[in-house]
Amino acid sequence: MTDVLLTTLAVVLCIGAGTVGGVFFAFSTFVMQALAQLPVAGGVDAMQRINVVVLNPAFLGVFMGTAGVAAVGAALAIVTAGGASAALVLVAGVVYLLGSFAVTLVFNVPRNERLRRLEIDSAEAAAYWPEYVREWTRWNHVRTAASLLSAACAAGAVAA
Repeated sequence: MTDVLLTTLAVVLCIGAGTVGGVFFAFSTFVMQALAQLPVAGGVDAMQRINVVVLNPAFLGVFMGTAGVAAVGAALAIVTAGGASAALVLVAGVVYLLGSFAVTLVFNVPRNERLRRLEIDSAEAAAYWPEYVREWTRWNHVRTAASLLSAACAAGAVAA
């Protein structure tokens, strides 16, 4: 029973982390580059809108649901101590929780909140925008790598 549950959690974690990693990958590889090429007011306005629209049940369900699955999977892996599969689920869970979920809360969300408070055509927005793009994207690269590594470890757990 525990093996079936751990495998099921690994499959769900793989799909969730891979989906989230794909979203973050898109931002790292072309969305932020496109926004950075816009005039400052356009880039700020577009990112402010993205940061509102992303707060929807579909994305939040996958992003936060995957964090829940990662936590349960990691805890079950510790309790069962079931060999390579459990070890990979543990790694997948911890990597997602720290590298994707926690990085989002600690590094990306505060930058989004600061950007949200700015008037798009203000001098403050013009000064902050290049820093925002650089730092937000840097931490997004971390989230991307962590999410995709988590998905790979979860897939490895299923195969083990």
